[in-house]
Amino acid sequence: MRTMAATFSYPASTYFVRCCSMRENHDQVNHQMNSSIRTNGSFRSPVKVESLSQTASTITTLGQAVTIGENGLRQNIPTKKQLVDPHRQGLIIEGGVGYRQTVVIRSYEVGADKTATLESILNLLQETALNHVWMSGLLSDGFGATHGMVRNNLIWVVSRMQVLIDYYPIWGEVVEIDTWVGASGKNGMRRDWLIRSQATGHIFARATSTWVMMNRKTRRLSKMPEEVRAEVSPWFIEKQAIKEDVQEKIVKLDKEAKYMNSDLKPKRSDLDMNQHVNNVKYVRWMLETIPDQILEEHQLSGITLEYRRECGSSDIVQSLCEPEEDEILHGVVEPDYCTNLLNGLSSDIINGSGVLTCLEKRPLRYTHLLQTKGEKQNDEIVRGRTTWKRKISTMPFST
Repeated sequence: MRTMAATFSYPASTYFVRCCSMRENHDQVNHQMNSSIRTNGSFRSPVKVESLSQTASTITTLGQAVTIGENGLRQNIPTKKQLVDPHRQGLIIEGGVGYRQTVVIRSYEVGADKTATLESILNLLQETALNHVWMSGLLSDGFGATHGMVRNNLIWVVSRMQVLIDYYPIWGEVVEIDTWVGASGKNGMRRDWLIRSQATGHIFARATSTWVMMNRKTRRLSKMPEEVRAEVSPWFIEKQAIKEDVQEKIVKLDKEAKYMNSDLKPKRSDLDMNQHVNNVKYVRWMLETIPDQILEEHQLSGITLEYRRECGSSDIVQSLCEPEEDEILHGVVEPDYCTNLLNGLSSDIINGSGVLTCLEKRPLRYTHLLQTKGEKQNDEIVRGRTTWKRKISTMPFST
């Protein structure tokens, strides 16, 4: 490890940044500080930046000239399509339109059981989607918005999302996340994901989502302008991670819901770059209404979200939750669901497991609703459905 030093001069003062190894003594460090920087075997003069608010300047770093703008000082957003991104371990796939990123599950992304949390998985889906747009060369200064979208004051908003999880990655595991986009109607876009183990190739999770455009100023939904369609449509492919013939409707809950958590207030850290509450926060509010016993003995295997409106920093939120197992025991659910349930349990009942044991093994389902609390009425934010299965006691795919 070599000693590196650099000075950054600002209008009012000068800051010194130093990184040194334990092998080199104090005198060697002082000598380099007073002369030049040695990087990759060559000497360079310290880099000076006159002001962080400068509109544009050029510096030399590691032998490469980098143009720096006021907003792109450290981002360096590509203006042309990139095939490989070594910094993010990403590459373009699917004939030049899909994206794959290799990720290591970090310690802060796992829970007490050393498996990735649902929030971490959702964050990885969001990150890979944005990196896909980054690699395309279409990204402007918005939150995943293209140049045409910025010119038309448009942003992306998710209207529906579904995630199915068979297994959760473990701490330190290397996973590959594939994502791609396709058309959804005339004015929407579909984005799908696959998460797999790099070591075994087993699919951990699948996800799909539908996105529409909203005017940044009026906060109203908008049609897709032709210039935006021309930007994104070349990236569309006909491929689905989750195939749904008919989307199952999520019923709206009311004040009679079994579980309720009121007076939830968004924090400043809950807001994203579009100035509304991030959808990962919605999931956290939903899961807080699930009974502790269910959380301890089960893990989420599926979640579906239907977004109705955005949530701002000043909103007061109420989270409602209703279990569906009571409806099953009382025979209120659809006949097809009961038939499929009994067919799935029949072999276990014949083998002597008993009805109660079989019912205990079946997945649990909960219906959710997040709404803002108003003086006259409550407005829906998002409806949801979660499916839970018993936690796996042994590690999957072990040898």
